[in-house]
Amino acid sequence: MRPLGIPTIRDRVVQMAVKLVIEPMFEADFCGSSYGFRPKKSAHDAVDDIAHALYKGHTQVIDADLSKYFDTIPHSKLMGTLAERISDGAILRLIRMWLKAPVVEEGEGGTKRHTGGKGNRKGTPQGGVISPFLANLYLHLLDRTWERQELDKQLGAHLVRYADDFVVLCKRGTEQPMEIIQHILARLKLTLNKSKSRVVDASRDRFEFLGFEFRITRSWHTGNLYPNVQPSRKSMKTIKSRFTSMTRRGLTRLPLEEVVENVNATLRGWTAYFHYRNCSKALSQVKEHAEQRLRTHLRKRHKIKDRGTGLLQFKDSSLYTKYGLYKVPTTAGWTNVHASR
Repeated sequence: MRPLGIPTIRDRVVQMAVKLVIEPMFEADFCGSSYGFRPKKSAHDAVDDIAHALYKGHTQVIDADLSKYFDTIPHSKLMGTLAERISDGAILRLIRMWLKAPVVEEGEGGTKRHTGGKGNRKGTPQGGVISPFLANLYLHLLDRTWERQELDKQLGAHLVRYADDFVVLCKRGTEQPMEIIQHILARLKLTLNKSKSRVVDASRDRFEFLGFEFRITRSWHTGNLYPNVQPSRKSMKTIKSRFTSMTRRGLTRLPLEEVVENVNATLRGWTAYFHYRNCSKALSQVKEHAEQRLRTHLRKRHKIKDRGTGLLQFKDSSLYTKYGLYKVPTTAGWTNVHASR
């Protein structure tokens, strides 16, 4: 559990105004390895970059996780990074005030507890409009060091970062790249979470990033090796658990249209993100689970105990034509980029 520093409406408006002005200034400096919270960049772009590196033989992967990143960003270094592009003292002072704004929590018995405040010298409050930009900006120092020292060429190690999540895909071993990462992070006053960071050989094992699972597999059709990218097991478990909760017995008191509408909204959102690359099997499983859960909900609603009777009365086709369930596509989300590689 982390405290959320959600600003007041007035501060949110001002934060957005400041972000709109300063973001393009720093966008010109950001490196190609950074994909998080950037205009015209997406998680799918990061996924494609990783798949391309795997295809090129960068199969030894440093799956990094930063320890309490948002809570440990030093204000002095972050403000120094901002001052490289911003000379307006009033804007810098305003940002510093946002960094030091206390988080007010209400505990048991209505007592209020303050976290942070004027004496706070590190951390960015999560929940603010400008917070993702500031967090992304500070780790730009890692990208910049990697790019300026040409570590990609020197070490055969390709960096892909999305906000505070990043992986380093290596071609000639992970020992030296790991040492350099730890050295850079130490200079930034950041640390790796050793319990969550790990080294993976993608030709033998899988790793997760941005909700997707990556591994090298052999094509049954051509016999060639290729990067297999599909929704992670954790993502699959989460979406199935959500559907189970959204169609539980206690919701039979609600109008059926409302239940189906909520299920459809979740299905569309999940599908829009995960209908990408090698997703056919996962999409089929999600589609089948959604059908089963809606059918079970209809049985409970109509007090039909026998599963066979429920299957006959609520056929797959009627779930879509009569009850309006969103139909999940089950074909792989191939892209031109993927096909060209």
